[in-house]
Amino acid sequence: MSLNWDQPREIGELLFEKYDTLDPLKVRFTDMHKWILDLEDFVGEPSKSNEKVLEAIQMAWYEEWKDEYGD
Repeated sequence: MSLNWDQPREIGELLFEKYDTLDPLKVRFTDMHKWILDLEDFVGEPSKSNEKVLEAIQMAWYEEWKDEYGD
């Protein structure tokens, strides 16, 4: 399975699996961008992301985190 920027839910779930104790709302976009690029199945071009895309991924990750740890 390959991942690209248009799959925020899947990316968010993977970030939660890898960084499950981090509150996604406290993660800097620059860090999150790097972590996404480092995901094993991620094939997207680094320059194709933008704030809107990163926010969607952050919210998907937050939903997973919130289900586990509450808010």
